[in-house]
Amino acid sequence: MVATVVGTRVESLASSGIEAIPKEYVRPQEELTSIGNIFEEEKKENGPQVPTIDLEDLVSEDEEKRERCHEELKRAATEWGVMHVVNHGIPIELMDRVRAAGAGFFNQSMEEKEKYANDHASGNIQGYGSKLANNACGQLEWEDYFFHLVYPEDKRDMSIWPKTPSDYISATSAYAEHLRGLATKILSALSLGLGLEEGRLEKEVGGMEELLLQMKINYYPKCPQPELALGVEAHTDVSALTFILHNMVPGLQLFYEGKWVTAKCVPDSLVMHIGDTIEILSNGKYKSILHRGLVNKEKVRISWAVFCEPPKEKIILKPLPETVSEAEPPLYPPRTFAQHIHHKLFRKTQELGAK
Repeated sequence: MVATVVGTRVESLASSGIEAIPKEYVRPQEELTSIGNIFEEEKKENGPQVPTIDLEDLVSEDEEKRERCHEELKRAATEWGVMHVVNHGIPIELMDRVRAAGAGFFNQSMEEKEKYANDHASGNIQGYGSKLANNACGQLEWEDYFFHLVYPEDKRDMSIWPKTPSDYISATSAYAEHLRGLATKILSALSLGLGLEEGRLEKEVGGMEELLLQMKINYYPKCPQPELALGVEAHTDVSALTFILHNMVPGLQLFYEGKWVTAKCVPDSLVMHIGDTIEILSNGKYKSILHRGLVNKEKVRISWAVFCEPPKEKIILKPLPETVSEAEPPLYPPRTFAQHIHHKLFRKTQELGAK
């Protein structure tokens, strides 16, 4: 008998003792050939590796050191659109607190977690959830999640923030504030890399008042048939930047030069993605890379993704005039952030419908 998945949390499915995953979680045949054992994949030394960028000199007084750091960041953003960042200025102890708080929330009983359940039907997207089948082939992902806006403070809805563990609110708030500062420094360096004034990209994505930081804690339970499933299907991030903290269990893969490359687990690092928003503003000079998440049989994987997003309606996203020329015409039509998201969903639905 195949388990039914309507309204089911993946964690409940995983802990029910099933040996075969429900068909809704099995990926299409053309994808299955590329899904391997994530632990074996992580050990591979040959082939391309996601770059590691040391941010220690990002705002150094020493001009030569600062420019070298900016150049490395620019190269990684241009060639890959994703990187491990180290010496990022976020205290390691704070990162550990965020990990402990998020894991603590998911370690609670299902009954406790369901008190925070989101409700897409009524527009309440913040809270505890699992992906609902919203595409043509009814495909599901092997993950549960907790999603909420964490910055700016005046836009947060504290009623949805977990009360347990007791450190959740203070650790997550402090972490969001640190990330917001880091985002400014990264955006400054990326602006200079395009020959713009350093405050330009930040201004274009909403500045201190309007740039939103949305946190999604992804919880990937152990999977009895990891070779058939994905934790997160292949996608690019719509954000300006995305910062990812994880519990040192591998899972992230990047589609680079026609092949899936597994990101190694780099201690004390964050993974940083360039999102579609920056790709559009830079007219494709900085890349938003296709990526996905694999699952495994042995270990629960948790990742904390923070998406730095422009406001949905207030800003028109289009290639900046300085990035466009006769030789390099604009690659993207003008759209609001909301229109960009809608366009991606519409295109995906069309592609699935055509299969």
